[in-house]
Amino acid sequence: MQIGIIGLGRMGANIARRLMKNGHAVVGYDASAAAVKGLEGATGAISLQDMVTKLSSPRAVWVMLPSGKITEDTIAELGTLMQEGDVIIDGGNSFFKDDIRRAHALAEKGIDYLDVGTSGGVWGLDRGYCMMIGGDKAQVDRLDPIFKSLAPGAGDIPQTPNREESDPRVAEGYMHAGPAGSGHFVKMVHNGIEYGLMQAYAEGFDIMRGRNSDKLPADERFDIKVADVAEVWRRGSVVASWLLDLTAIALAKSDSLEEFSGKVDDSGEGRWTVQAAVDEAVAAPVITAALFARFRSRSDNTFGEKMLSAMRKEFGGHVESQVLSHKGSTSEAGDDHK
Repeated sequence: MQIGIIGLGRMGANIARRLMKNGHAVVGYDASAAAVKGLEGATGAISLQDMVTKLSSPRAVWVMLPSGKITEDTIAELGTLMQEGDVIIDGGNSFFKDDIRRAHALAEKGIDYLDVGTSGGVWGLDRGYCMMIGGDKAQVDRLDPIFKSLAPGAGDIPQTPNREESDPRVAEGYMHAGPAGSGHFVKMVHNGIEYGLMQAYAEGFDIMRGRNSDKLPADERFDIKVADVAEVWRRGSVVASWLLDLTAIALAKSDSLEEFSGKVDDSGEGRWTVQAAVDEAVAAPVITAALFARFRSRSDNTFGEKMLSAMRKEFGGHVESQVLSHKGSTSEAGDDHK
């Protein structure tokens, strides 16, 4: 299939490369001409208008930009350039209520809109992307070859016992979550959970590392090799996970994490998840505490907070901000992206 991709940063470019590797034709556009030129095998575009012109009807354009104004403006402009039967896909981390509004506005022009919560970070080119898709089922089905090519596939993960498969795509690592907004809603909660998991690992490793403190009785001090703990827990422990794999990678590089300040950004989804919990009157103390811990990290930092920074760099390529805003980061994909 042919698809346009807007935003050729860490994640957008790898999405394009994975699609081309699977035989799809990509028309790529980025504000940086160097990024367009660097995407070998794709047809480059010099503007949104040029991209739309180079796509055959019915067109599909995947927007992979930071959430907020740049995504809002890009989708609005595409709405003036594209035609009835075309589809706009937002694969970033937009707020789900914005998706609902955009879908209604574009529907008046006969243009479909899909919101695709995309997890996989900088590893997605090789591992694939887990996707949660919101929007019209007919368009989701039409674009299934695109989603199937991006997804991780079943791999060697065993089937869940006693599970009756309602949608075979789920076992391949992608799903149609429901109407517009539902894809990003599920991804929002995914990232909220991620905050909590990361915080639990960070606190646990901080406790182990602190056991060698001279404030403790001598016979109660343990010089725990936390890099070794991460490695052994990867192998058969009930707390094993991909996040723990990434933690082991980071600690193998530096068990003191001296290159990290421990100042941890939040990229929107954690705040939105907490707000959704408030709206629904659902208790979410772990996710809320993890979000507040990131706020606190912007003062004096602990080893655990350095570990959070290290994990973010490993799975998403996130580099610590030098200047922090009270609004948090507007990075392309939040914790799980780019």
